[in-house]
Amino acid sequence: MENLTFNELPQAVIQLYNKLNNIEALLLEKSNEPQTEQDQFLTIQEAGAFLNLSVPTLYGFTQRSEIPVCKRGKRLYFSKQSLTDWIKQGRKKTISETATEAASFMNKKKGAQ
Repeated sequence: MENLTFNELPQAVIQLYNKLNNIEALLLEKSNEPQTEQDQFLTIQEAGAFLNLSVPTLYGFTQRSEIPVCKRGKRLYFSKQSLTDWIKQGRKKTISETATEAASFMNKKKGAQ
C-alpha cells in the first residue's frame, strides 16, 4: 500500500467509495440469481423429523415401496427434494378445481357425440 498525502486523501476516499458501490451491486446481483440448491440426503431419523413421522412409520412406507428411498448396504437415504415431491403428490383438489375438471370433461364428452 502506498503512502498517501493529505491532498490525495479525498481522491482515495472517492475511489474506495466507487469500489464499494461496485462490490455492493455485484453482491445484490448475485443474491437475485436463482440459486440451485444441491439435493440433500437425509438419514431415516432426519427424514422422520422432516416429515414429522416416526421411524417405524417410515420403515413401513419403505417396505411397501410407498416412499422414494435410496439404499446403500443396510442404510436408507432419503432425498429431501424427492420427499417434498412425494408430499405434493398427495395434494387433494379443491372443490373449484374438481368442478372445473368435471365441466371440462362434460364439454369434451358433448363434443365427441
